[in-house]
Amino acid sequence: MKIISTSEINKYVNDNVQQFIINSEEKYKKELSEAADKIYLRSKTNPIVLISGPSGSGKTTSALHIEKLLRKRGLPAHTISMDNYFLPLTKDDDSFPKNSDGTIDLESPYRLDIPLLKKHMKMLNEYKEINVPIYDFKTSSRSGYKPLKRAKNEVIILEGIHALNPLIIGECKDYATFIYVSVRTRIENKNDDRLHPRLIRLMRRLCRDMLFRGRILTETFKMFKSVSRGEEEYIMQFKPLADIDIDTFIPFEASAYRTTIYDDLIKNADELKGNFDYDMIVEFLKELKPLPTDLIPSDSLIREFIGE
Repeated sequence: MKIISTSEINKYVNDNVQQFIINSEEKYKKELSEAADKIYLRSKTNPIVLISGPSGSGKTTSALHIEKLLRKRGLPAHTISMDNYFLPLTKDDDSFPKNSDGTIDLESPYRLDIPLLKKHMKMLNEYKEINVPIYDFKTSSRSGYKPLKRAKNEVIILEGIHALNPLIIGECKDYATFIYVSVRTRIENKNDDRLHPRLIRLMRRLCRDMLFRGRILTETFKMFKSVSRGEEEYIMQFKPLADIDIDTFIPFEASAYRTTIYDDLIKNADELKGNFDYDMIVEFLKELKPLPTDLIPSDSLIREFIGE
């Protein structure tokens, strides 16, 4: 288990914040480069790459970085989001799994068009053209299709929370490489308490939801309970199936979230205080020095959550 303390983070921010950012980025990019090397060596027999990880783990950025690294190695690559394979959703649809309160289980793998996804992976392996569905999240429906045919020796990367679920991977075990990405490092405060990686991912979602999805903080905290339950039930148990593990923790990121969301968290204290996740996040962030977010590189994983 990797651990970094709030005092260490503050020292790096005080001493040379730009170098701290550079070193943090290099750590993550080194893991990506090693993953790209492994994919490259397996590409002739395993041209499909499936990237899984829980919400806020950085799947999208990791997939796009790996795609870029493969291209630099002379290997064509293309990334597809598994979210496009979501089935059209209606409130009265009885075909979807339900939560105990009768609402649709939005974390279930059965939200995906599993037969179509499995069929498309097989066709891509065989160089056959497919029509990738385009999912419109505003209407919870398919808005169209985009044709795709794998080029010679091209690697196809599919990223999604259920990418390691046996329901999904099916027959592609013989021609796919499996990657699991998530936050693995823990932050330790002055009281020797440790912030669980799940709460780092929650901070990422709090930033993204507030800045780009129009959600108030209280909604994200409420939603994350269901998300965490879904992770335990549908994602975490399949981690051992991964060929490659990537720790997406960025050592400076919590200081960036101190800059981005701390003031808003404090403004919502009356409503959120007493919520364990909220109390832990505030306790840790208040110990950290804010980091100027304009110093963060445009291609940083953290930009997936705080924007350009």
